[in-house]
Amino acid sequence: MARWQPNASQRLVAAALDLFAERGYENTTVIDIAQRAGLTKSTFFRHFPDKREVLFGRDTMTGLLANGIAAAPAAAAPLEAVAHALDAVGREAFTPDRRAFTARRRAVIATHPELQEREALKGLALTAAMAGALQRRGVPDLTARVAAELGALAMKIAFERWSDTSNAEDFGELARRTLRDLQEAGASC
Repeated sequence: MARWQPNASQRLVAAALDLFAERGYENTTVIDIAQRAGLTKSTFFRHFPDKREVLFGRDTMTGLLANGIAAAPAAAAPLEAVAHALDAVGREAFTPDRRAFTARRRAVIATHPELQEREALKGLALTAAMAGALQRRGVPDLTARVAAELGALAMKIAFERWSDTSNAEDFGELARRTLRDLQEAGASC
């Protein structure tokens, strides 16, 4: 396959996911991934720094969250701005056509501690991105941090529910409902 063909990054991700599921993360090399995708090792490294990063994308999700918060109406309360960002994630990243892929990705990550660690680090970065975006809106630090933590928890729970292939709900709606449920749970503590 010629190197100039489109979607090299997507092909690498799909190849890595297949190989991690078939052979295990530890038994898959960058060369294996590149070959499965019909690309070269150097093409792999143009897109990803190592095999661990292939399932985590670049800063796409942090950008979606930060931009979604920034685009929320000026009068939106902090949690409403977070909900606005979760809607953007649903429109741009967690679309119905990605549900099956996402379920497979979750299953692979759940079986490999190194990938679980990377997923946890990504979660911290997402929370920090939301807190920073809220602070740029003028939200006080503590309030921004609490709203970001609640938003991250809502996103995690909604993501787990949404990525179940038997679930047909829209991610944005599911995330908003989860965020409301968390607010109610916090109020009753």
